[in-house]
Amino acid sequence: MLDSAAQHRAHNVAHNAPRNRACTVCRTRVHGSARPTVRNMTSPRVVAIANGKGGVGKTSITCNVGAMAAAGGLRVLLIDWDPQGNMARDLGYERSNGDEVVGALTTRAQLPVLQDVRPNLDVVPGGPALIDIVSFAWSRQQRDPNDTLGRMLETSLNELVNNYDLVMIDTPPGDAPLIEAALRVAGSLVIPTKVDEGSLDGLEMIAQRFQAARNENPDLRLAGVVLFDVEQHATRMDREARETIAGMIGDTAPVFSARIRHLASAGRDSRLNGKLIHELEELVPQEAKARLDALRRGEEVPRGRITVRDASGLAQDYQELAFQLLDRIAQLEHEAKRGVA
Repeated sequence: MLDSAAQHRAHNVAHNAPRNRACTVCRTRVHGSARPTVRNMTSPRVVAIANGKGGVGKTSITCNVGAMAAAGGLRVLLIDWDPQGNMARDLGYERSNGDEVVGALTTRAQLPVLQDVRPNLDVVPGGPALIDIVSFAWSRQQRDPNDTLGRMLETSLNELVNNYDLVMIDTPPGDAPLIEAALRVAGSLVIPTKVDEGSLDGLEMIAQRFQAARNENPDLRLAGVVLFDVEQHATRMDREARETIAGMIGDTAPVFSARIRHLASAGRDSRLNGKLIHELEELVPQEAKARLDALRRGEEVPRGRITVRDASGLAQDYQELAFQLLDRIAQLEHEAKRGVA
């Protein structure tokens, strides 16, 4: 739960965020009395983003929602817990091999942080070396069954998270030990999915891991499911997918009404330029102006790196999801205070 200063920030995010773009997000309602921001590793404000299948929007959602919350005034930490390290493409920082993260985990030191990747937004970078930590942790666990990868991650994060209002962990699609470690330290889980059968199978797989993780981390809660890459007018498919998901998870958590629409050009441009969707939205008119100016001068029209013509709708999707997620976290905090399981 947020401390008093963080509560003030959350309530005033809409006033602090830029008015001329879609990241005026946080109308969050924060419940309860004041205490340190993320006092323990099972606060609902430590959010794992996971699905058993790749390509369902985990990294895009982590980066865009986290950055919007940061733009609104919350202190946000994003953790790239994926050997692919794709968060670097979305946020435009230099890719890491992950050695520093592995070094911190093996020595029980605090995880390395890239500060101010965006205002109020810090990142723990992932990379290929995370593959090695799995075998290292397995070897250590043979000597001490309680010395798990989840415990290693908890130790390296325990003090760090107290500096933030929101922590989001981007997980890999198929590496079970890494996913399980993230669920060991998280207080809430968001499952993104496409509406195809393969993605829904991945959702079912992660839902099963969620139930298993609660044996070790009973404070873990399912924050909700996000539909990703949905055709804008595919209302029937949307409805059927929601019904299928409801059949899988029951009434334990919502399928967020906010959905992330299909806009392939925006996704391509975002990673090519290291820009988030609401940042991309600001570049579109600049790119169009450069082309028009070249035409007026009779010059060759430059081949721009921005191909999307309008990213505002997609930016608004992420805006609404950020709002709904933060509201859901506040609800989970309130339930935890009341002792609701």
